[in-house]
Amino acid sequence: MADHLDAPGLTSPMSDPRTDITDVYAFRKPGDSSKSILVLNVNPLAPALASFFNSEAIYTINVDTDGDAIADRSFRIRFSEVEDGAQTATVHLAKGALAARLNDGGRAVIAGAPASFGSQPHITTRGEYRFFAGLRSDPFFFDLLGFINNLTFTGSDFFADKNVFGIVLEVPNSALGTSPTRLWGRTVLSKNGTLVRDDRMARAAINTVFNHGEDKNIFNSIDPDQDLTAVTAEGKTFVQSFRDSLTALGGDPNLATVLLPDLLDYDFLKPSGYLNGRRLQDDVIDISLNLVTNGGLKTDGVGPHTDYLADFPYLGQPH
Repeated sequence: MADHLDAPGLTSPMSDPRTDITDVYAFRKPGDSSKSILVLNVNPLAPALASFFNSEAIYTINVDTDGDAIADRSFRIRFSEVEDGAQTATVHLAKGALAARLNDGGRAVIAGAPASFGSQPHITTRGEYRFFAGLRSDPFFFDLLGFINNLTFTGSDFFADKNVFGIVLEVPNSALGTSPTRLWGRTVLSKNGTLVRDDRMARAAINTVFNHGEDKNIFNSIDPDQDLTAVTAEGKTFVQSFRDSLTALGGDPNLATVLLPDLLDYDFLKPSGYLNGRRLQDDVIDISLNLVTNGGLKTDGVGPHTDYLADFPYLGQPH
């Protein structure tokens, strides 16, 4: 999987599907290279596990512009409490030192945006920004059952009829700072009045594939700038743990320091496509299988969905 249910035992981090990140995407706006599209999907199998966004959480898309794996820009999305079956969203853009802090500060670029829980998307436009949040078709494609069955793939797409909660932002490239950038998604929860790190994701299939047991929770609790030095529950570094996993898969153990820190490279001055950002149709699983097995496994036999939209919010209608 990309990052769906990435806590131990195929569960959501902190047992909250509302803040369980499934995928992160970043690509140039089709037909307008001066803008970028950022997508943060959460709530796997929606709405079966949760019907609304968490009003006590902060949903963030972080941007590193200087290569230190620390946020220099951060888009923070918060949702209102549910009232009569409805929620609204506010998006703040934090810059500089404020972006690296665990809070929801910054300048409001979107306010009072209605979330969509039906088939038709509510789109909010403010200046150069556009925003959508709500129920959509899950764009991810993968033979999950083949993965569970010792990588015996049959080409059956588990996600073909699944939904997620999508958060989609159209932003001017200037809002991302200088290019190239490195991105990651992060959800933050309020626990007893204290903000705590819940889930994180950048590249697909990192925490779900390389970490096991309690290491999944540890990985989610740290930030990318700690990836090279943090240790697993066994006491080895995550880098060494990734080396061991790559060796077991028949891959190059030196790729561990390519995969870590876990960040999604995105240069908005160049055409998009994995590994420069990630588009909905990019076959990240086939690319990753080839990479980590040194060509031993080439494909799971599953291709992109056919319900992506040509225009904002790009995610297909929910099933």
